[in-house]
Amino acid sequence: MIDQADMLPLAPEDPRQISRYAVQARLGAGGQGVVYLGRDPSGRPVAVKVLRADGLPGPQARARFAREVEAARSVPQAHTAAILDADVLGERPYIVSEYVPGLSLQATVERNGVFTGNALERLATHTITALAAIHGARVVHRDFKPANVLIGPDGPRVVDFGIARAPESDGHTTSSMLGTPPYMAPEQLSEQPAGPHTDVFAWAATVVFAATGGPPFGQGPFPAVAHRILHAAPNLDGVPAPLRDVLARCLAKNPGERPTSLQVLQSLIGHGTVVEPEVQRLALQRAPLPGGLTQRPIGGP
Repeated sequence: MIDQADMLPLAPEDPRQISRYAVQARLGAGGQGVVYLGRDPSGRPVAVKVLRADGLPGPQARARFAREVEAARSVPQAHTAAILDADVLGERPYIVSEYVPGLSLQATVERNGVFTGNALERLATHTITALAAIHGARVVHRDFKPANVLIGPDGPRVVDFGIARAPESDGHTTSSMLGTPPYMAPEQLSEQPAGPHTDVFAWAATVVFAATGGPPFGQGPFPAVAHRILHAAPNLDGVPAPLRDVLARCLAKNPGERPTSLQVLQSLIGHGTVVEPEVQRLALQRAPLPGGLTQRPIGGP
């Protein structure tokens, strides 16, 4: 996770140099790695993620790190942080990505309050655009949440493919309880196959958080949150229409009843959300489906 709410000074055990990148501060840490603020030889700020020094860099950890690089490099730069450099085979594997100055969505809401009006519409549109680009590259994020959306000067950026997996030939991956509980889909809790539909659920829960200050199934002990995700209706109080209706479809318990990320984007544009020209072009594209089938817009015939 890259949470830029606060930069931390380097601890004695932190590296001062990683390959050709000078390390200046800690940006955050997650289960897989630590993220540092670095500078390339030209002085450009970058985010450098390395495996945790106290972890076990064995074959499994290296394999996951390699999948992260492969997944991230295949994603177009549509409201995502670009991957600039990587070395997953060296003594200390790392990934260097574009530095996005700004708070995470989590920190932004906690400090400044919820998103409303056009700001909420733009947040929803830009983040679903990022998700459509991720899915168009046949990648599943698998940990979409407010902490993994950075609010940069040019708008929100979706980051952290720490548990992203390239889907198998059937377009799905096996869920192994990876994710963040309030934003996990029912199929993740049931250890069923996870796919793009899983990200759509998490995206909707993230937008609910942005609009209301809390996830749609609340907080609390994991068993209680999991029970509500599996059995209760989402709390969408405070989410304006027509966005509320779109989010309700995305939060369906049955993955097959959720729209695709591209369909969601098309629906938001159809509701009059102001978007950039390149976003509109992406929304009008049709992803090829097996057998020459085409996707239907939400609510279409």
